[in-house]
Amino acid sequence: MQLLRDASSVTHWDREVDVVVIGLGCAGAAVALEASGVDAEVLVFERASAGGGTSAMSGGVIYLGGGTPIQSACGFEDSAEEMFAYLMASCGPRPDEEKIRAYSEGSVEHFEWFVRNGVPFKPVFYPDNSGEPPTEDGLVFSGSENAHPYRPKIRPAPRGHVPEVPDAAGGFLMQKLLAAVAGSDAELVCDARCEALVATPDREVMGAVVRVDGREHRIRARGGVVLATGGFINNREMIREYAPQLEYCSVRVGAEGDDGSGIRLGAAVGAAAVHMGFGSISLPIIPPRKLQKGILINAQGQRFINEDSYYGVLGEHALYRQNGCAYLVLDDETFERPKAPREIVATGESARELEEELGLPAGSFGATLEFYNRHAEKGEDPLFHKAPEWIVPLRPPFGALDCTAESSIYAAFTLGGLRTSPFGEVLTPDGSAIPGLYGAGRTTACLAAPGYSSGLSIGDGTFFGRRAGLRAAARAA
Repeated sequence: MQLLRDASSVTHWDREVDVVVIGLGCAGAAVALEASGVDAEVLVFERASAGGGTSAMSGGVIYLGGGTPIQSACGFEDSAEEMFAYLMASCGPRPDEEKIRAYSEGSVEHFEWFVRNGVPFKPVFYPDNSGEPPTEDGLVFSGSENAHPYRPKIRPAPRGHVPEVPDAAGGFLMQKLLAAVAGSDAELVCDARCEALVATPDREVMGAVVRVDGREHRIRARGGVVLATGGFINNREMIREYAPQLEYCSVRVGAEGDDGSGIRLGAAVGAAAVHMGFGSISLPIIPPRKLQKGILINAQGQRFINEDSYYGVLGEHALYRQNGCAYLVLDDETFERPKAPREIVATGESARELEEELGLPAGSFGATLEFYNRHAEKGEDPLFHKAPEWIVPLRPPFGALDCTAESSIYAAFTLGGLRTSPFGEVLTPDGSAIPGLYGAGRTTACLAAPGYSSGLSIGDGTFFGRRAGLRAAARAA
């Protein structure tokens, strides 16, 4: 498919508007709401029969902080500086300081934006999950703020804001945002697929070619085209080329439209695509939280992380650093059935028996267990600094839960995408902005990176989507 059309080949435009938005997940909704809110003429194209995208399939957690009304009502102190410090420390390997600063300082106002657009939050803290709660409670820890290496250095505060609905809240969140879009002046066309960008020879984007009902429509965008089509987890060719380890993940978190189309459109006009090998990989060993008292070991029978880390960090370490081979070892006192289905793949009346059943090197788990128990007797974990409340000696008999990528749940989505400015302008490899082209959400490589915290995708997608919408509208004006 020809993803780029020369503007000189377009003899007429079927429609001319200020801002064209491609995709209507949370990022596209934010673009549309903000641009139409300053009286720009906005036309949104969505490839599905209705908006929602991956956002509607998600848990609906939004990473917000800095002292939101919900945090304060739940008795937690937070500041923009502490939120900034945590994100700079956790979003590696090259955190974008300018974007993180803007997001942290604008986070309280962004919370109010959700409220203004009809999203309710119940001011109750839920302590037992690191993700969306099974209740209507509106605040959870959704990252590793309460775990090493962040807890001793940065005052922990829960920043996972959850809309007031039980369990996965993504569908409810998108109902509210789509209702706000429907009540705005933005116009929506569904069952429409963007096939190409239209640009001048010097790569100024003039508009887009969109197929609707089998017919090409050439749409002129006076201010710009905003790409908000999601990531590329459902494009097997792109996964094999850029992020092959994600092929081992059994659960691909993404709508059908997460096929990299927006990234490929941007690349066709000279955009830089960065962090393409990065993915968020969830390895949910909890709930219940009691399971954090067990120890995660690799194919060499060794621990490799503090087990109270956020499950996204557990997944990254297990897949990227341990080749997807991990087992959670428990004893009779610490065992409880996990909420996420996991098989007991080995049992043993001794460390040696467990080693043999798992096929570990002789003496490996025994040495790991001896070292761990010796320090656990004193409530210490000198290797990985698990929080004391989760440290207990493990005694035989033992059981091992399957945490391998081959046989258990590893839920993944892509983090790489188009490089953008803090205002959503799509950038070339040399850092210059492509006139008339903007991006938001998982089509871009924004805040989310290894060290991911739940809620950053919806958080940065909507925050920087708002900025992209305003910048494109200002260019039209």
